[in-house]
Amino acid sequence: MTESRKASFGFTKLIVYDEEAQAEYYHQVYGLNKLHRVQNDDSGAGGAIREVIMGSGDTMSSESLVMFKLIDRPAPRDQEVILGFITDDLDALASRVLAHGGKHNGPIKSMPEHGVRVLFTTDPEGRLSENVELLAK
Repeated sequence: MTESRKASFGFTKLIVYDEEAQAEYYHQVYGLNKLHRVQNDDSGAGGAIREVIMGSGDTMSSESLVMFKLIDRPAPRDQEVILGFITDDLDALASRVLAHGGKHNGPIKSMPEHGVRVLFTTDPEGRLSENVELLAK
């Protein structure tokens, strides 16, 4: 018996040190657009916050990535999430990562047995992303 869905996935928030610089990185490298900014001096997250809400289109939708700044606290030092991106051109994405202050964690790996090429990268603040190009079948 199939259970009815209780909720749907809506967004991912990265806790960052510099929300504007990180938003620009994710715009330049992944083409995400800066859709909306939020500032709240008394958020439910435990103090003042600033956010840049990003998405793939021109309007907010359920596919969004948020650069989340806790104004009175430092960003966490340890990885809390690995972002996953799918691209048609991993080599071009790899170049954009370097051009905008990110780093490669190693070379691009071809994994034909899984039908992918993969490159792990870090953004300018050190957050990990797994970038995947699907191979033609």
